[in-house]
Amino acid sequence: MSPSAVYHIDLRADDACNLLDKISWLLKEAGMARRIPKRALTAVKMHFGERGNTAFVRPLLVRPIIDAIAAADGRPFLTDAGTLYVGTRGNAVDHLLTAMRNGFVVEVVGAPVVIADGLDGRDEVAVPVCLPRCQDVYIASALARADALVSVAHFKLHELAGFGGAIKNVGMGGASRRGKMAQHSVMEPKIRPKKCIACGSCIKVCAHEAVTLVQRPEGMARPKETIKKVARIDASQCVGCGSCIHACPEEAIDIQWDKDITGFMERMVEYTVGALHGKEDKSFFINFLTQISPACDCHASADAPIVADIGILASVDPVAIDQASVDLVNAQPVLANSHLGTMNPPPEDKIRGVYPHIPWEHQLEYAESLGLGSRQYQLITVTPPKKRKTH
Repeated sequence: MSPSAVYHIDLRADDACNLLDKISWLLKEAGMARRIPKRALTAVKMHFGERGNTAFVRPLLVRPIIDAIAAADGRPFLTDAGTLYVGTRGNAVDHLLTAMRNGFVVEVVGAPVVIADGLDGRDEVAVPVCLPRCQDVYIASALARADALVSVAHFKLHELAGFGGAIKNVGMGGASRRGKMAQHSVMEPKIRPKKCIACGSCIKVCAHEAVTLVQRPEGMARPKETIKKVARIDASQCVGCGSCIHACPEEAIDIQWDKDITGFMERMVEYTVGALHGKEDKSFFINFLTQISPACDCHASADAPIVADIGILASVDPVAIDQASVDLVNAQPVLANSHLGTMNPPPEDKIRGVYPHIPWEHQLEYAESLGLGSRQYQLITVTPPKKRKTH
């Protein structure tokens, strides 16, 4: 497979060429307009950020993308599907309010917001893929029925996938609630009894009543003698969404790393194949390598970036753009005030520095094996012509 073109701009700007101008030029050079049919209802797949999160792509930077789609005579709309976990995006009403509060309003971005899987996460289309892990995948309705797709992903690290880029934005983010459950369902976390203080934080965030407090068995290790109970996860109820992991203030909950992490990645990739079905030549991918946080934008906060901002990438190949994103991040020095900044020496592989048990390469290897794209790429740095200053 020949290398795929991945176009790149840095974040340098001046009065003659600001960042909004550079984004427009990036899209032109990367050929986004050629992927948008005339009058195509074009889903711009976003992550609107959980309330309290600040790492998501800023709405102001999305506007040039919307304008470019409209200039190509497309009909753009911003979209995302609901979440499994308890938060501010679990149903269409809360999701829309969160998007609005985070700045995604038509007056700013120039396009309406449509919640892809409907009011309660059940508006979906079953797409037959007939792949090793999935026969059918369940894609959020608005995404599946759109004529074209533009993925706008904030590249960051992720607790289960290792990293989240174009593939995760489309495959996991584009799935309905049932689709997300199918991808996560064999990944229930485990309790570390030595750390559990029975505070109940995990119970509050579990949307599936999978976590309870039970009497601590005689002889079970405990952090304090006075703690008589311990959390327990019912595997038959757990969907493996991981929300309890970060809700725990004592870090007493962890993923069973050897349970099926590669299976999770493969299902996510197969969902990406399903989400792109019928739009393989009408899709385009943009990764923002800015405020690269050590965890997903689904959290109600964003930790300090692990490396400095790198820029923005664009490509017609979701595998190549994600591989290029990983390579660019791993080539950067670690920021001193970050999660990785205390490590001496800092890790060369930034993803394994945060998540040492995750074989992050597997999602790219598997995606390439399914023909979703190529891990080989040519990085093309775009330098827009500077406009003449006017006074």
